[in-house]
Amino acid sequence: MKVWLDDACSLADAIRRGEVRSADAVEASLAAIEASKVNALVTLDAEGARKSAAAIDERIKGGEDAGLFAGVPLLVKDVEDVAGLPTSHGSLVFKDAIAEADCTSVARLRAAGAVILGKSATSEFGFVAYTSTKVHGTTRNPWNLERTPAGSSGGSAAAVAGGLVPLGTGGDGGGSIRLPASYTGLVGMKGTYGRIPRGPRTGYGMLAAVKGTVARSVRDAARWYDVTAGYDPRDAFSLPRREEGWEASLGSCDLRGLRVAFSANLGNAIVHPEVERLVTRAADVLIEATGLSRVDIDVKVPENGIAWARSGLPSLLADLEEYWPECKEDLTMEIAFAMEAAPMYRAKHGAAVEKFRVEMSEAMADLFEETDVVLCATSPMEPFAAEGPMPYQVGEVAVSPYNAGALTIPANLAGYPAISIPAGLSESGLPIGLQAYTRRHDDALLLDLALAMEKAQPWPLVAPGAPV
Repeated sequence: MKVWLDDACSLADAIRRGEVRSADAVEASLAAIEASKVNALVTLDAEGARKSAAAIDERIKGGEDAGLFAGVPLLVKDVEDVAGLPTSHGSLVFKDAIAEADCTSVARLRAAGAVILGKSATSEFGFVAYTSTKVHGTTRNPWNLERTPAGSSGGSAAAVAGGLVPLGTGGDGGGSIRLPASYTGLVGMKGTYGRIPRGPRTGYGMLAAVKGTVARSVRDAARWYDVTAGYDPRDAFSLPRREEGWEASLGSCDLRGLRVAFSANLGNAIVHPEVERLVTRAADVLIEATGLSRVDIDVKVPENGIAWARSGLPSLLADLEEYWPECKEDLTMEIAFAMEAAPMYRAKHGAAVEKFRVEMSEAMADLFEETDVVLCATSPMEPFAAEGPMPYQVGEVAVSPYNAGALTIPANLAGYPAISIPAGLSESGLPIGLQAYTRRHDDALLLDLALAMEKAQPWPLVAPGAPV
């Protein structure tokens, strides 16, 4: 068979009905990966995938239900553990670190029948908004190989949009699901903090990062929740499983009359005029399609880049302290710079981060007293050069490197849900994302907004010419 270019749900359902064999889907993906130019994979486990696919096919042949993602080939971002495979975190320092066990979300995906082909590329330690490292090279955007698929879940996004696999895992500590989704024309859901549990044995980590997926369709994102979300005793912050199924309840939210505020820049980012034009038009389409009630309020979210960077420094230090400074030459520029700053980190900086986190939560709560939904751009700019560095200019305006995440970081620091939805293509033919925010725990509302947009303005599920 040819590689599957529809969504993951349609493949899983076809495999469960016996219309497609998982073994054939895996072979098609392996062939596409072999010919690919995007450099999305860092580890390939063809033998393990073939064994898993054969076992799934046998179960289905015997009349079993093999799970919601039965036989679907997928990739796991290389900051998450897959038993027996390296977890390099995109770093030369850990290139030979072999995971002893699956992380919780991977174990749940396996139990749902997913077939793990290997690991997808990430920026180093997931801290950088483009995917280019010393250990694995540069990952490229299937819409334009000279551009980045963003980061840090760039490998999964490039593989899914490039037609290599229907689904890939992601993580979002400052936009690392939503930015790659925006840059590659996918759906990127960052859930309420704790929706998908972390662990086991995840070690120290920033209280901003969540797990998730980059998906071709809204129902793929909803089914992902059905499989991976729910309480786990190893994660003290994990939320209970939702009684009604996420996929089954898609479209059940009453959107008409809900208040919506639109601010392309959230009051603090420098957004390129082309991006603002596209997301403004997409917001108009979504509001018209849903019957949302537009409210004219002043949307101004606190500037957040420095607080976000400081919030991640302790976890980076925990990972690298025993190797520093001998490992300096092995690190990318951004991570080496952060480690140079680490000795100056003091308790007052940690206290300032927690104070800011409270202030951000207060600001978001105040905002959602006046509206039910906020729409904005996902990224202030279209995809930039694949090799980096981060742009210091948007259009004619000089910006700080934190501008790239200014629209996504608030959801992480405050634990709010947010989703990136394809808004359209720029004049240069590159995807641009529209982002929606809502209150904590209202994840279902965001999925229904995305579903309404999917119906009103359908998007291509893969890049032109995929598999790339």
